[in-house]
Amino acid sequence: MKGTIYKSTGSWYTVKTYSGKFISCRIKGKFRIQGIKSTNPIAVGDVVDFEMETTNDKQTGVITAIHDRKNYIVRKSVNLSKQTHIIASNIDQVFLLVTLENPQTSTSFIDRFLVTAEAYGIKAILLFNKIDLFVGESLIKVNDLIRIYSSIGYNCLKISAKNCQNLSEVRELMKHKTSMFSGHSGVGKSTLVNAIEPTLSLKTMAISETHQQGQHTTTFAEMFDLGFKARIIDTPGIKGFGIVDIDPCELDQYFPEMFEIKNNCKFHNCKHLHEPNCAVKESIKSEKIAISRYSSYIQMFEGKDSNYRIESYENL
Repeated sequence: MKGTIYKSTGSWYTVKTYSGKFISCRIKGKFRIQGIKSTNPIAVGDVVDFEMETTNDKQTGVITAIHDRKNYIVRKSVNLSKQTHIIASNIDQVFLLVTLENPQTSTSFIDRFLVTAEAYGIKAILLFNKIDLFVGESLIKVNDLIRIYSSIGYNCLKISAKNCQNLSEVRELMKHKTSMFSGHSGVGKSTLVNAIEPTLSLKTMAISETHQQGQHTTTFAEMFDLGFKARIIDTPGIKGFGIVDIDPCELDQYFPEMFEIKNNCKFHNCKHLHEPNCAVKESIKSEKIAISRYSSYIQMFEGKDSNYRIESYENL
């Protein structure tokens, strides 16, 4: 039999068959060690083959094979830095929810996520949530971020999941597609999913007053069928986003604004660090490339997980 993974809890998987039936399945023992280096060999969105079995009069399935993925989005595992964690697979687009505060989404986090999406050929859309809270300087800041990312070519939307502002645009983008929602805990992923499809009634929780961070309400990734011919994958909140399997010398390929002008550099293998006549650094000085993006590039190139920043153009 054949089906799609709709939920993963680590040891058991919910598989939806092509006839619409949901089956609880486990992995065949040997399947776990067949050269799979990720902490989760099977992810939500995977298409799998499985066989039915009966244990104590209860029918379940055993997954015997996984079909080739058209794409997937992956990050370093939290506790096992040498291993990876596949967040979801076979997705058409990913929505990254961004908030300026409570919790704050840094440009470093945004850029790491976008680089990963670029590397695995997945369209990324930025949703700036909680716009009902933006006033004064915060409104100026979010507009500056939208200007930066829109100029690169990313679709950016200002929304309020709580007040249902601009959600019709999000729904329109989701039609006939499998979309993944991601972001820090507390950015409003589950609230947004509930606003888009109220019948789901996903659990939500208020921001922690002590740490000004979200509290985990989604424990495992899960896919849902929506009433307007779309599928959504809701994922647990992410604190950090480690880059996986990207050669530093190829990193500029995943920064579209750098890739566009890299051939104008004096050296064909320019790393955009200390080389003379670097088109990327010249574009930063002329403010055609945002300095925050270059800071993220340097941080990723050097393999640093801390917040490395270039504070002024004089340091270039």
